[in-house]
Amino acid sequence: MPKVVVRNFACSMDGFGAGLHQTQSEPFGKNAFQIMNWFKSTRTFKAMIGQDGGSTGLDDAYASRAFEGIGASIMGRNMFSPLRGPWADEDWKGWWGDNPPFKHPVFVLTHHPRPTLEFGNGTSFHFVGGPPEQVLEQALAAAGDKDVKVNGGTATVRAFWKARLLDELHLVMAAVFVGEGERLLGGLGVEEDYEVAGFEASEAAVHFRIAKKR
Repeated sequence: MPKVVVRNFACSMDGFGAGLHQTQSEPFGKNAFQIMNWFKSTRTFKAMIGQDGGSTGLDDAYASRAFEGIGASIMGRNMFSPLRGPWADEDWKGWWGDNPPFKHPVFVLTHHPRPTLEFGNGTSFHFVGGPPEQVLEQALAAAGDKDVKVNGGTATVRAFWKARLLDELHLVMAAVFVGEGERLLGGLGVEEDYEVAGFEASEAAVHFRIAKKR
C-alpha cells in the first residue's frame, strides 16, 4: 500500500526548518541555508549540480534515497517560489530551472492557480488549492502504486503531520543554529500517534526516522 513520507527534511538545533525573509538569493531565508550543509557535501548533491566527487558516507546514503519509490510529491508555494500573491511573473519555473530533480508530478499548494508546467524529464508542477486531505487525494491518484512525498516547506510538513496524514518522516537535525524563522517542531499534538523508530549520527547531523504508530 502506498505511503505518505517525508525524507531529508532538515531543521536546526533550535528547531527551525527555514529562516525569515526568503528571497531569490536566500531560498531558505536569512541564516538558514546552513541547515543543508550535511547535504551539500554529498556525492548525491554534487551529481545533481553536474559535479564529480562528494562524500559517500551516512549522509549520502540518506540523500540518495530522497525520491526512491516516489510517484508524486507535494510542496508549499514558498518552496517553489519567493513570489507572493498573484503570479506577476509566470516565467518563474521554480528554483531548479529547466531541469527539476523530481521527475514526477508535483502538486504546489497555492491560493493563486496557474497553468501546469511540464518538463522533458517527467517533472510537472500542478498548482492547486484546498486542505491537505484534498491535495493528498490528487497526489495519490497521480502516484499510482508508488509513495507520495511531502517535500516541504516547514508549514506544509507541519500541516500534513498535524492532520496525521504522514506515515513516515526522515528528519535531519543539523548541527547549526538559525536563531529565528519557521519552527518545525512543537505544538503539533501528535505525540500519541508517532514514535521515533531509530536515529543515526554523522559528523554533520543526526538522522531521525519517525513512524506513525499502527
